[in-house]
Amino acid sequence: MKGKEVQVETLWEEVRELSLGNSVDRLQSPPTPLQFLRDFVSQNKPCLISNAISHWPALSLWPSPSYLSTSLSSSLVSLHLTPNGHADALVPRPFHPSLCFVSAHVQSTPFPQALDLIRQRPNHLVAYLQQQNDCFRTEYRELDSDCDGHIPWASEALGCLPEAVNLWIGNHLSETSFHKDHYENLYAVVSGEKHFLLLPPTDVHRMYIREYPAARYSYSEVFFSLPAILNWLINITPRKFGNVIFLKILLKVLFLLIYRRVESLAWSLKSR
Repeated sequence: MKGKEVQVETLWEEVRELSLGNSVDRLQSPPTPLQFLRDFVSQNKPCLISNAISHWPALSLWPSPSYLSTSLSSSLVSLHLTPNGHADALVPRPFHPSLCFVSAHVQSTPFPQALDLIRQRPNHLVAYLQQQNDCFRTEYRELDSDCDGHIPWASEALGCLPEAVNLWIGNHLSETSFHKDHYENLYAVVSGEKHFLLLPPTDVHRMYIREYPAARYSYSEVFFSLPAILNWLINITPRKFGNVIFLKILLKVLFLLIYRRVESLAWSLKSR
């Protein structure tokens, strides 16, 4: 059995080296549309790009909480709350010896109040602004002059403008479980840093892919609870990491279409 395991490991390493390699390419300047399409998009290969957003006013404006609170003083945003910062993650089911896939409690909150909750000392909850569905162009539209509406070389390479642009603001406790997106992503860190653990598609055999009951946290001022099970969802959890790729992203743009886990301490902008 040991010999077969060694053979499988050797085959896996060869497949990875032939497809994606064991490192992420780092570009010191934005690629041309042709280079981006040929070397990364067509191969589903991630890359880390420096100096791609250095002209954005957001880099100097958004690190100031007072600027954000003033600009969004009348904005209601979708605030995600969990007891530990793990949204869309597996947790034990209440009064049941199994796991469920639980999402965050979401409530509409004035932005200044939401930002205060994110910046406060952790106690019984972790707040995270992580709404999907094009939230930057809806909930945060007052900030649209602080950055480009799209990234031109990427839009030309992909042949379309972004379907969605999202702004996420969190602290060091916010963590996203392993998952896979079914579309190309450009992830720009405006302030702070993001930590990514990446697994290439060739590693799918090293994961458990199972169905779990889905639930959502219900928050009150006193406690979190899990309501009744809603439906069934697919969740991805790592079985064995092997040679994972760890990335610490600081004021750069990351392109990826890959299995990943994300930990945050950042004001971030994501487009797809």
